[in-house]
Amino acid sequence: MDLKDKVALLPLLPGVYLYKDVHGAVLYVGKAKILRARVRNYFSDDSLSDSKTGTLIGEARDIDYIVVDNEKEALALENSLIKQYKPRFNILLRDDKTYPYIKVTAEKYPRVFVTRRLRKDGGSYYGPYFPGNLAHRVVDFIHRHFKVPSCKVDLTRLHPNPCLQYHIHRCLGPCAAGLTTDFEYAAAVRNVRMFLEGRLKDLSKDLRQRMEAASEDLRFEEAASLRDIIQTVDELDDRQKMAAVSGDDVDIYAYYAEPPLLAVNLFHLRNGRIVDRREFYWEDQFAFHPSEFMAALIKQVYLDQTYVPAIIHVPADFEDREALEELLTEKRGRKVEIHTPQRGQKKALYDLAGTNAKHCFDARFRVLKPSSKAILDAFEDATGVPLNPARIECFDISHVQGTDKVASMVVWEDGRMKKSDYRKFIIKTVEGNDDFASMREVVTRRYSRIQEEGGKMPGLVLIDGGLGQLHAAAAALEAIGITDQPLASIAKREEWIYVYGSEEEPIVLDRFNPVLHLVQTVRDEAHRFAVTFHRSRRDASRLRSELLEIGGIGPKTVEKLLKTLGSVERVRTASEADLVREVGPVAAQRIRQHFETVALLPASQPLGEHRG
Repeated sequence: MDLKDKVALLPLLPGVYLYKDVHGAVLYVGKAKILRARVRNYFSDDSLSDSKTGTLIGEARDIDYIVVDNEKEALALENSLIKQYKPRFNILLRDDKTYPYIKVTAEKYPRVFVTRRLRKDGGSYYGPYFPGNLAHRVVDFIHRHFKVPSCKVDLTRLHPNPCLQYHIHRCLGPCAAGLTTDFEYAAAVRNVRMFLEGRLKDLSKDLRQRMEAASEDLRFEEAASLRDIIQTVDELDDRQKMAAVSGDDVDIYAYYAEPPLLAVNLFHLRNGRIVDRREFYWEDQFAFHPSEFMAALIKQVYLDQTYVPAIIHVPADFEDREALEELLTEKRGRKVEIHTPQRGQKKALYDLAGTNAKHCFDARFRVLKPSSKAILDAFEDATGVPLNPARIECFDISHVQGTDKVASMVVWEDGRMKKSDYRKFIIKTVEGNDDFASMREVVTRRYSRIQEEGGKMPGLVLIDGGLGQLHAAAAALEAIGITDQPLASIAKREEWIYVYGSEEEPIVLDRFNPVLHLVQTVRDEAHRFAVTFHRSRRDASRLRSELLEIGGIGPKTVEKLLKTLGSVERVRTASEADLVREVGPVAAQRIRQHFETVALLPASQPLGEHRG
């Protein structure tokens, strides 16, 4: 049946339609108040003249549909199917930043940590937090004051000794016997929940009761600690009251486009203040229609997000606005409005967002070099890791089938590679081809020495490799008592970044992202340095074997040559006079004759077939 004939059979009902290609793959997902009327529009002369629509209809061989009860259900289903199928003719959300939440786990001894992925696992999620680093600051406050940890220690069993977090007073120590009680730990978790839920009055009251009880029992140190927390909580409560009357929560969108390239900026206003900016980029918007584009973007941003602001400002009105307002209002539990600002302060803020969108477009697509501060801020936004200090130490392993195993460490510091701090390692304890064990050895050696010398740890330890290498490095650090060092890896094939502690949520950045460029640059330099060192050792090993096959040349002569001349190539190219000075005239003549003979051999003849 012809595609037009199938369209004529579509029902006059609300629903979702799916264009499919000859192989049944979904090309496009759309929604409609009336399916037949909406899809029939695709075959009008005006629509077919549009490059995107014309190409879609040219490739489509089938159309499927799902009927729903109303337009709101169609919006939700459309969004779900787009995320499921990722059709190439739909506008797909490509975001360099997913905002973090704080999770309190559902365990006997709950833990608190930052996450960017919501799961139905019984845990409690709070957020999202604007700006992204706020979540990390809040969790740090919780560790210091409530002593509920985010560690990966197995808390279902007792351990002989607590980890470092207990000793630096950031954990109550439920992992070791006698350090805390179930009641004390449960009270701390209850306080954390009240803090994250914004129930600061209730929290203050509970803390005061505990402080008075501690004082009556003569536990003055504990009472003083609780007093300090109460003071901080009261200050936060006062700020919250002031902010509550200062303004609505507003999101403002603006764009700058030079099709097919497009940059969108989203400003978050919370309580009347700009608290953060979010950026989106596309490289394939050949047919850019602002109304269609904004409708698709707004749906994908908010329909799967737990928090929805009261007001959303967009640069262009769109067909589904009223239905989307109604759906988001139900989701939020309070009225949500979508406006296109025309004048006054709202228009001024929109213009500000537009200026920033233009700047972001230039920085991304015109390859402007970001400032050091900008790259540090972008790195923290993308990974959740504050580079403090601004130093990355990156490790890589190099060998050929387990032979001549070496490792490299390169250093990025304050915006540039610091070659004076590069280090080479010869793997000493690992037999065979075991990259994980090699990584454990190298990381242990490097940071044990840092500890012995009282040196500073870097802002980030970066591993060239996937999860196996990342966990090997983490095990090495934990074994020497380092449990709070930011650690990440980058996998070569996918170019995904894994941050230790959040490995289930790999960070996927697009190829224009400056953070990805930074990590790739450091990783590639570590790889280059490791491979160069491996080749020099392998060549030296081969030359040593080659020289030992020359009659009258022994191990001591070979070692002396390699030591005094300094490199394999210098031994090969040394004149007879240079060799005489090092090993005497007889040995020099034999070595020189050997290399001259080798140079005359056919390329296909193995060197081992030659005897001096």
